Amino acid sequence: MDNKIRQKILFIAFCLVALVYVIRLMQLQIVDDSYFRSAQENVLQEQTIYPARGLIYDRNGELLVYNDAVYDLSVIPIEVKTLDTALFCKVLGISSEQFRYKFEKLKRQKGYAPYKKCIFDRQISIPVYAAFQEHLYDFRGFYVDVRTDRKYAHSNAAHIMGYISEVTDRDIENSNGYYQMGDFKGMSGVERSYEKELGGIKGIKYILVDSKARTQGRYKNGEYDTPSVSGKNINLSLDYKLQALGEELMQNKIGSVVAIEPATGEILAMVSTPSYDPNLFVGRDRGKHYMELLLDPAKPLFNRTIAAPYPPGSIFKILMALTGQQEHVLTPATTYGCSRGYLFVGCHAHGSPLPLRGGIAVSCNSYFCQVYRSVVNNPAYKLREDAYKSFHKHITSFGLGSKLGVDLYGEGSGLVPTSEYYDKIYGRYRWQALTTISLGIGQGELGITPLQMANATAAVANRGYYITPHIVKKIDSKLNPNPDFNKKHWSTIDTSYFQVVIDGMQDVVEHGTAYIAKIPGIEICGKTGTAQNPHGKDHSIFFAFAPKNKPKIAIAVVVENAGFGATYAAPIASLMMEEYLNKKHDTRKALYERMIKANLTHKNTNDSAATKTR
Repeated sequence: MDNKIRQKILFIAFCLVALVYVIRLMQLQIVDDSYFRSAQENVLQEQTIYPARGLIYDRNGELLVYNDAVYDLSVIPIEVKTLDTALFCKVLGISSEQFRYKFEKLKRQKGYAPYKKCIFDRQISIPVYAAFQEHLYDFRGFYVDVRTDRKYAHSNAAHIMGYISEVTDRDIENSNGYYQMGDFKGMSGVERSYEKELGGIKGIKYILVDSKARTQGRYKNGEYDTPSVSGKNINLSLDYKLQALGEELMQNKIGSVVAIEPATGEILAMVSTPSYDPNLFVGRDRGKHYMELLLDPAKPLFNRTIAAPYPPGSIFKILMALTGQQEHVLTPATTYGCSRGYLFVGCHAHGSPLPLRGGIAVSCNSYFCQVYRSVVNNPAYKLREDAYKSFHKHITSFGLGSKLGVDLYGEGSGLVPTSEYYDKIYGRYRWQALTTISLGIGQGELGITPLQMANATAAVANRGYYITPHIVKKIDSKLNPNPDFNKKHWSTIDTSYFQVVIDGMQDVVEHGTAYIAKIPGIEICGKTGTAQNPHGKDHSIFFAFAPKNKPKIAIAVVVENAGFGATYAAPIASLMMEEYLNKKHDTRKALYERMIKANLTHKNTNDSAATKTR
C-alpha cells in the first residue's frame, strides 16, 4: 500500500470520527437539551412569581375572603450534592424516615425531573422558616418560596365561596403548560367558577446563583423577567348578614335556603346545611379535613341548594293554578268541593266548596287534583299525551326540570317527568291523569332543587319572567359582567293570569296556612308545602316574595324531616325577609329563639297521610 492510499484511509477515518463527534454534539446540544438545561440551571434559576388571588366581598363591601403569606420549601434535586441530613431534619423537625419518604414521593410525581424545582414541604411555620434561612448555605438545592393562601373572614357561606387546592395531574395536562406540580387553583364554589378572574397570571423571575447557591442578582437586570398579574376582586350579590342569619336559623337542621332579588336574579343568600367552616381548607391539614368531611355521613360538602331534588309539595299548586288558567280549564270563579280528600289523596278540614283564590289560601289537595285532571284531560287536545306535553311545557318554562345556569359548579337539573318517562313505566296510552294525579299537588316523581323553587317564586313575583340566578354582582369595576345574567326568560303563562294567584298567596300569609309568617307592615305572598318523604318525617317547605308590589326578595326554604311547611320553613323565611327588608329580625323574639334552638337532626317520624301536602 503506497503512501497516497494510506493517507486517504487515514483521512476518511479521521472524517468518520469527526462526524461521529459532530453528530453526538448535535444530539446533546440540539436534540437532547437536558445536559444544557442542567448546566444552565446550576447558575440560572427560574423562579415562579405567584400572583395574589383576587379578594371577595359581599354586595355591601364586606370583606369575605383575603390572602395571607405562606412559605413553601422547594428543592431542585440535581443540585442536592452534599447535605447534612441530620441538621436538615433537625431544622425542619422531621425524622430521617420522613425525609427519605418525601424524596421518594417527589420522584413518583408525574412530570418529575431532577432539574425542575418541586415542592418538598408545604407551608412551613415562621420559626422553621427563620431557622432554615440561617442555614441556607448548608442546604444547597433547597429554597423557600413565598406565596399566598386563602383566609376566610367568617365561617359562613362555605358552599358559595368554595376552596382552593393543589392541582391534579389532569389539571396540569389540560393547562397547556400553565400549571405545575404544587400550584393551586379553585376547586369549588366561586373559587372554581371564577378561577380565571380570581387566579391572576403567574410571572417568572430569573436569578443568578453561585456554586454555593448564593444569590448573585437578577439575570441581565431582569430583562427577561415577566411580572405576575394579580387576580381581580369580586363582589358577590350575597348579603352577608342575611346569609349569617340563615345559617344561624338552620343550625342543627338539614336543608336549604335560597333568597333571590327578583328584578335582577342576584342571589342574596344561599344556605345549605349541614355545612363546614371554609377555614378548614386552609393550611397544612386541608387534606386531612377534606377526607373527614368527605366521609361524614351528614354530607356537609354536598350543596343541597343547587343539587338536591325535593318533591315541592303544595308550593307546586301555584304553578298548577297558572297552568290551568293558561289552558282555559280554570278561572278565578271555578269552584271544587272537598270531602277531606280526592279519591286516594287526603286533605285537611276546611270550608268547601272554594274558588281558586280560596283553594290556594287553604291549600286544598282536592281542588288542585281536579285542576290537574282537567289539564291532562283537556278536550281541546285529541291525544292525552299532547295535553300532558302542554302541561310539561308550562311547568318547565319556570326553570324547573333543567339546569338554570347558575355560576356555581355542581348544579342539578331536577326532574319534571315527560310523557315519554311515563310511557316507559306504564306503556304508551296505558296511563292517564289519575295514574299521575299526585303531580297536581307537587308529589309523585317531581324533583325540584331549592334554587329552582326560589327562581320559580321570583318568576311569579315578576308576573311571568325570571333572570338566571347568579352569585357574582361585580368583577373589579364591571357590574354584572356576564350578559346572560341580564336576559329575561319569560314563562308561557300570560301575565293576566298572575293576579288572582298572587292574591291567593297573600291570603296564605294573611289568614291561611302560613299566618305565622306574617310581618306587620309588609305584604308577603307565600305558599306552604309539606312534602312526603319515603325515608321518614315529611319535609317542611315554604316559598314567598315580598313586598307584594315591586318585590325585593323571593325566598324558598326546605327543612328536611320537619313536618308542616308552617312549622319551620315559613318562620325561617319570614325572619329572613324581615332582616332583609327592615334590617332587623328580633321583633318576634319567641319565634326567633324557637328556630335557633330547634334540633331536628335526631327526629324522623311520620305524620298522617291526610296532611302530607298542606
